[in-house]
Amino acid sequence: MVETYKCKGCGAPIEFDGSHGELVCEYCGTHMSVSEMEQSGEKYDSQVEDDTVENDEKIDVDGYKCQSCGAELITDDKTTATVCSFCGSSAVIKGRLTGQTMPAKIVPFTVTKDKAQDIFKSWCKKGVFTPSMFKKSSFVESMSGIYVPFWLYDYDAGCHMEAHATKVRHHREGDYEVTHTDHFRVVREGDAEFRLIPADASEKMPDDVMDLLEPYNYTDLKDFQMPYLSGFLSEKYSYDSKQMAPRAERRVRDYIFRETRNTIGGYSSVNITGSSTRLRKKAAVYTLLPVWMITYRYKGENKILAINGQTGKQVGTLPRSKEKILAWFGGIFAGVFAILMMLGGFVG
Repeated sequence: MVETYKCKGCGAPIEFDGSHGELVCEYCGTHMSVSEMEQSGEKYDSQVEDDTVENDEKIDVDGYKCQSCGAELITDDKTTATVCSFCGSSAVIKGRLTGQTMPAKIVPFTVTKDKAQDIFKSWCKKGVFTPSMFKKSSFVESMSGIYVPFWLYDYDAGCHMEAHATKVRHHREGDYEVTHTDHFRVVREGDAEFRLIPADASEKMPDDVMDLLEPYNYTDLKDFQMPYLSGFLSEKYSYDSKQMAPRAERRVRDYIFRETRNTIGGYSSVNITGSSTRLRKKAAVYTLLPVWMITYRYKGENKILAINGQTGKQVGTLPRSKEKILAWFGGIFAGVFAILMMLGGFVG
């Protein structure tokens, strides 16, 4: 089933506006809260723990009819929210948001599309050699807002660490400088709680890009409600919490090791001789996080420029135009050559 949210004032499609934190009709200006829009009262199970059996049923690429203009919306089996290419109406595919594929939490967009476009334009201006195509309005307007599926993990962690440390002292005895080296066996036990460790669960999104978009402010986490998706793209997870857990656990092991190591101080040298970590996973919460994104193909390669939809943080590398680089250096060379000719004329 495709769900298109309608304005109660004029009946036009209505979308979530991050600057107001509610749905706003661009035609008549009506505001509606997410809770008010979610009035069906439908109950659903969201994915919080990872001890359930995954459903192996595959959803094929399929067509859905736009509720506003009747056009066919073609999506793949991971799409849960899309936008009609013909009339611009948003559509939430409710049939793909049930049971285990229903998110438990969401961080709503707070950076609007206009703000994200301004950020991108400022970003492009900083690149002296950025190709001109990136500054065209048509390119900037291709930006899409997408909710990316993540698992947020809670872990209790502990670390046992042993080290060989030294303290070195120097003093003079007559004509000699004497060095004293004291050796210590250092033992540390560290325990910590780690909450909301993120791991993106989309096979389409590069892990390095998603990692660099962090951190998100999780005080803005909301219970998931479908109207938040109105006006944006969204995907369901490609990998379940069991598949993504090893990635989160690597991060937790690094964190607890570093925190325990930081307790060993005041020595001239420290050599870690052994360590072991222990982890206990307490929860895995299926969550959607907001990203503004531009995808493009440049010099035969697919590239992504991304902006955190909550904080405005930018991730990606703008390409450099060889033509602009050559022109820039050519201008410098011509200027220097002209100065040298003038100096040569004066000397002569």
